[in-house]
Amino acid sequence: MDYEPDILGLACNWCGYAGADQAGMNKLQYPANIKLMRVMCLGRIDTTLVLEAFRKKFDGVMLVGCHIGDCHYVSGNKNAVLVVERLKSILSILGVEPQRLRIEEVSGGEGPKFAVVTKEFTAELKELGPSPLRQV
Repeated sequence: MDYEPDILGLACNWCGYAGADQAGMNKLQYPANIKLMRVMCLGRIDTTLVLEAFRKKFDGVMLVGCHIGDCHYVSGNKNAVLVVERLKSILSILGVEPQRLRIEEVSGGEGPKFAVVTKEFTAELKELGPSPLRQV
């Protein structure tokens, strides 16, 4: 039986989600492993939301947002980068590989990039295997 990771995707309304939408409209193939949730800005994501995703047995979390310098809320994506760095430290303490958390810059016109990064992340998670928190 092949292992298929469960991924939570948190996508900003303006760029990340629009990029995913464009990938879908252009019928680009990407893994169905990702469950997308639209948020207004990655800078508004609370650390507990990400940690709760891992507690709920997601194997990985990918944040998809605007390119640095193009945030509709000026510095939301810069704040998100800092939050991801802190979260990776917390995940390490919890015994979860930090590679299970990823942040990507995808604009609304980059549907092909969304498809590529989703495939790459899925492949990385397959290499890592199920999250150690799945056994808990």
